Amino acid sequence: MPTDSSPGALPTREHLPTPVAAHPAHPAAPPVLDIVIPVHNEEKDLPPSVRRLHDHLTRTFPYRFRITIADNASTDTTPEIAAHLAAHVPDVRHVRLEEKGRGRALRAVWSASDAPVLAYMDVDLSTDLNALLPLVAPLISGHSDLAIGSRLARSSRVVRGGKREFVSRAYNLILRGSLHARFSDAQCGFKAIRADVARALLPLVEDTGWFFDTEMLVLAERAGLRIHEVPVDWVDDPDSTVHIVKTAAEDLKGVWRVGRALAVGALPLDRLVRPFGDDPRDRALTGVPRTLPRQLVGFCVVGVLSTVFYLLLYSAFRTFTGSQAANALALLVSAVANTAANRRLTFGVRGRARAVRHQAQGLVVFAIGLALTSGSLAALDAAAEDASHGTELAVLVVANLAATVLRFLLLRAWVFPDRRTEPTPAGTEPTPADTEPTPSPTYTYEMRNSR
Repeated sequence: MPTDSSPGALPTREHLPTPVAAHPAHPAAPPVLDIVIPVHNEEKDLPPSVRRLHDHLTRTFPYRFRITIADNASTDTTPEIAAHLAAHVPDVRHVRLEEKGRGRALRAVWSASDAPVLAYMDVDLSTDLNALLPLVAPLISGHSDLAIGSRLARSSRVVRGGKREFVSRAYNLILRGSLHARFSDAQCGFKAIRADVARALLPLVEDTGWFFDTEMLVLAERAGLRIHEVPVDWVDDPDSTVHIVKTAAEDLKGVWRVGRALAVGALPLDRLVRPFGDDPRDRALTGVPRTLPRQLVGFCVVGVLSTVFYLLLYSAFRTFTGSQAANALALLVSAVANTAANRRLTFGVRGRARAVRHQAQGLVVFAIGLALTSGSLAALDAAAEDASHGTELAVLVVANLAATVLRFLLLRAWVFPDRRTEPTPAGTEPTPADTEPTPSPTYTYEMRNSR
């Protein structure tokens, strides 16, 4: 997987500066929006689509824009047509890549763009263009980090065949079940992202084909970035050249790869964390709860699996030793596994730093569980000397449930505290990085309707 070596987290979202009227002093002001149209052998659809998009933006979009045709290894007359459009249509440019891949094209153009908001759409323009301004407005305002068009929203209007409908819904169900994705439509070719987010996020995205934007969305969502969804009207292109079976197979491989990387903590998603709010005072807040619902869910899942693992171990050890020894051994092994699982999956601690210390603290928590369960077994032996194996298991389950709440509180507050909310130690002064937002570049824009 790619690695991100950029220091620190993302700065606070800021509203882009208000555009100013065109002025001779600012002839080379960058566009607010750069819309990429990735193409491969699209000589038929490219000219009418680009002219239609350009006309729509000229009439309705209040900011400067650019349309970038990203030709990835076309072998027909697409390169010549794209060059002609770039030469004769204002605010249109052409980029040629010698390797095929929609993700590769988007990465190349977005990484080099000087626009603060980046978008892309399919060349067939299946999505109603009236959704474009609602798509990018939350990014311009600073409210959201990414934005996607959704064909599966309740208020969307979609015209397409049964096969594509089934494939799309099945794919999104797979994403929800395997990667816990909460966005509704990963495949709609109508997305936008803030440039500052793209600079931090794109180095983590490995895919260069159709899975590129799904991977980008999954990583953004896992990092806690805000994804805005826009219901769209969408009409299927019957002449689409997308190979459904091949694309689906590649997507499933991507789902497996990303899921494995997330499970083992191979991605430094902490690089994408946003500050709490846009008020500078928010950076000094301490004790603000972070991701408590997600931690509770993760802790419960790990707890259930650990309990099953523990009971299996206890049953195995009980075949050749007494109940107390079997309980201690089973708890010891399961405690190590439980601490490791909670460290990575529940509290999001990555790498080997403090791993030994966390395990030592986890063993203290284990000692509390041992005292509770051993005490329960001792009480059972005193009450009924010939208690059945099933009764022993039932008592142990109850004892473990009684220790669960205390275990979670100890793990969250002592073993894996959220260091982003810890107060500054007494006698020290906060550094500028602790109190000041990371500066963002400023831009001067022309109004599009000032021509």
